[in-house]
Amino acid sequence: MARVLIAGCGYVGSALGSALVDDFHRVWGLCRHPVSLPEEILPITADLGAAASLADLPADLDHVFYMASPGGAADAFYRTAYVEGLSNLLDALAAQGQRPDRVFFVSSTAVYAQQRGEWIDETSPTEPSRFSGRRLLEAERVLFEGPFRGTVVRFAGIYGPRRNRLIESVRSGRAVLRADHCEWTNRIHRDDCAGVLKHLMQQGRPQKIYLGVDCEPAERGVVLRWLAGVLGAPPPRASSAQEPGPGEARSSKRCRNDRLLASGYTFRYPTYREGYRAVLEGMT
Repeated sequence: MARVLIAGCGYVGSALGSALVDDFHRVWGLCRHPVSLPEEILPITADLGAAASLADLPADLDHVFYMASPGGAADAFYRTAYVEGLSNLLDALAAQGQRPDRVFFVSSTAVYAQQRGEWIDETSPTEPSRFSGRRLLEAERVLFEGPFRGTVVRFAGIYGPRRNRLIESVRSGRAVLRADHCEWTNRIHRDDCAGVLKHLMQQGRPQKIYLGVDCEPAERGVVLRWLAGVLGAPPPRASSAQEPGPGEARSSKRCRNDRLLASGYTFRYPTYREGYRAVLEGMT
């Protein structure tokens, strides 16, 4: 039985914690408002941005997952959540004489700036043009330069139960496409996010970086038209020249998960089709 801390125990962290408890691990979930945690996860009320609140962590931790999310869309929120928060936690663990086997940091494919449909893997250049990607990359460096062995998982767009915005945009007819714009998208179901992290925790020597994406990058239009067909909704309309298209401010790249597959992980939802069908079934 391992002793596990999930720092920033939210949407994915709660699913991970429950899965680990099912395997008889002892799991603590750290967040500012732990009342929403599943009852099987032991709650810790703390603020990762406030170092003093981290002074009394559970002893003898075997694994730590850092899964914070920013409190807003500005650069200052990203710096607090990822760079300062991770630094505070690593300092607290070191000050308490903790020796976790590994610290896992949940990052994002936002660290890649490619936007012309390029294929991306863990060795691709990371030159983010936006502050979100830059702060995540800065936090990755904090982990790798810190006192503990670290592994980074760069997840793509996370969807799953209760995240229905894309589905509702198609159902309501609000989804639009730029006829002249091809936008490659990458995604992963929440349950596979939890599955990936649990799988990597069980590996003796996981690599330093993994891309957490499912097995099929897909053009946004293909996904929206497929959803429209499943829902019996009208296909997404093309945007006019005067109407901003939904892909204008987005990236467009195709992410490979070869390294993750080579580690032995088997996807529960290998493509958006299986994943969204499960989400839709859960909505009925």
